[in-house]
Parts: sequence; structure tokens; C-alpha cells
Amino acid sequence: MPEVPPPEPTGDELLKVLSALGNPHRLRIVAALLERRNYVSALAREIGMGRPLLHMHLQRLEAAGLIVGTLELSEDGKAMKYFEVAPFCYRLTPHVIAQAATTITEPTDKTDQPAPTTKPARTTKTAKTAKEEAK
Repeated sequence: MPEVPPPEPTGDELLKVLSALGNPHRLRIVAALLERRNYVSALAREIGMGRPLLHMHLQRLEAAGLIVGTLELSEDGKAMKYFEVAPFCYRLTPHVIAQAATTITEPTDKTDQPAPTTKPARTTKTAKTAKEEAK
């Protein structure tokens, strides 16, 4: 029986996945979790990253559906969150991108907007202007 290809992602899904994978640290995290599931402290030591920064990257990967976290109790009763790679397969072609682009619902990211060319002028009252207004 032939394998059924996965459904094409929506624009929002594709943006979330590509954004999550668009960071070298997150690529390294996925690679490390592919070898074995792990908890935050051990994974932080393994890849040489601080826990707060690692946690932020794990949240982005989990939100994109690329990894899964499960809360478990250790032998001493301590809650530990283990992460592992979720099964995923994305086929990226010009056609898939064009189709996904028609379904984007999220607003454009502010970083995509051109920077303003001039700053608004700051107006401050001088002592002379204040005296004139008081008259």
C-alpha cells in the first residue's frame, strides 16, 4: 500500500515551523533530542546553554509542534519536564509555499516593516517661551 503524503501545512503552521528552525541553537536542540529524550538541566549541560535560554528555545520548538514535553515525577518526588522530538515531516517546494501563502492569517511581524526614515522632532519649551505664555 503506498504511503499517503502528509497534508500541506497552512501558512501560519509553516511560518511557525520555519521560524522555530531558523535558529542554530534550536537546530542543535532538535539534534540532541533526536538521540534521546532529556530534561532541561541535563540538556542544558549537554549543549552548553543556560537553562533560561534553553527553556525559551524549547517553548518555541514545542509551540511549533517539533518537540513534545511531558511532566514526570522523579524517584525523589521532584517534577521534571522531559522533552523529545515529535514525529514530523515537511515537504518544502515552491508550490507548497505558494499554497501556504494564501492561508496566512497572522499579522505581518513588526520586524518586516521598514524603519521610519526620520524621527519626529522633539519639542521642548524654553524658559523664554514659558515666560511669553505666562504673560
